[in-house]
Amino acid sequence: MQDKYDIVVVGAGAAGLAAGKRLQDAGISFLILEARNRIGGRGWTRIENGVAIDIGCEWLHSADRNVWRAEAEALGFEVLRTPSPWGRQSGGRGFSENDQAAFGEAFGRFEETLHAHAESDAPRAASAYLEPGSRWTPLLNAVFTYISGAELDLIDARDYARYEDTGLNWRLRDGYGALMTAYGAGLPVALETPALSLDHSGPRVRIATPRGVIEADQAIIATPTSILATLEFTPDLPEVREAAEGLPLGTAEKLYFTVLEPEAFPIDGHVFSHIDRVEIGSYHLRPLGRPIIESYFGGALARRLAEAGPQAMIDFATQELVDLLGADVRARIAPLAASQWAVDPHARGSYSYAKPGCAEARAVLAHPHAGRLFFAGEACSRHRYSTAHGAFETGLAAAQLALAARAG
Repeated sequence: MQDKYDIVVVGAGAAGLAAGKRLQDAGISFLILEARNRIGGRGWTRIENGVAIDIGCEWLHSADRNVWRAEAEALGFEVLRTPSPWGRQSGGRGFSENDQAAFGEAFGRFEETLHAHAESDAPRAASAYLEPGSRWTPLLNAVFTYISGAELDLIDARDYARYEDTGLNWRLRDGYGALMTAYGAGLPVALETPALSLDHSGPRVRIATPRGVIEADQAIIATPTSILATLEFTPDLPEVREAAEGLPLGTAEKLYFTVLEPEAFPIDGHVFSHIDRVEIGSYHLRPLGRPIIESYFGGALARRLAEAGPQAMIDFATQELVDLLGADVRARIAPLAASQWAVDPHARGSYSYAKPGCAEARAVLAHPHAGRLFFAGEACSRHRYSTAHGAFETGLAAAQLALAARAG
């Protein structure tokens, strides 16, 4: 590994890989530094029992305009256009069709009110727009822990109102993380090489790593806000640190079970365990007909389970499935794999949300510094934060800005 480059990119997640591709096309010398022993960041596909499972991001959200869809098709990945199952309760177990309709209406009213007023109202938490006394408040909060990784009283209403989603969600048969790995193949990446500090006080940017100091004319920092908030800058960049702290990573965790008796569960089914509490799992039954159950947890529950370890997650999910489907389910499932993003030292969470009053922090975070430092990642996206395609777009934008600055 040489020690001098035109540009160094910190982070080989979706944003860093997109930036790297653009720099590669420009024909300049560059290197991507990655703390992990793999590329993809929070996109990670594993093969378990012959099945591709996404430990991290999985769905092509806003698939009709998602930039990763075109990349997937160009690389020969099969894009599955089957609908997402989240809005239904298979068999109506504990959640009748009438109640599902009533919840859908309550969700719609909440979003309509928030979108109508959040931008003009003073900054406030999204929970301010909940209907007082609604029986659906616990389930609304639960769903938002999946959407935002945090409960409604923790997230900024204006920031949520700015999020753009076409409602079209598709999947990749071989996995989103596998797509990122294929996309990044051939890029110059130094694995297991975290950036420890970044000195931009002199004529060149100096990045300290465990393998020595690397110099560059410019740097693109494409790390999660949880890491950015702790990265040492010289001179310090308090506005960047403050913006990162206002955009913490919420928590979303997954647990996969192998289904030992597949015929006992519907294909692409879905169930909530309860509808009267916030701390619940969302269970995707036999996705794509595969013999697995995907459990999804968000917010405070997800963080607590991740910190307690995989067995705590297994015990919680098993009991919820038993409560809903009966004691026989214990003999029909076996744990397969689990995420622990909340305690992953290179992530410390899943995807960003804005604290109340911090909606403008995304623009602050994305702002370049003196034509030398550029920032990217899903947290920098005003309208597509928390997504892999939002991260991709910010990485591409950062690379283009860096190249433009070089051209003078």
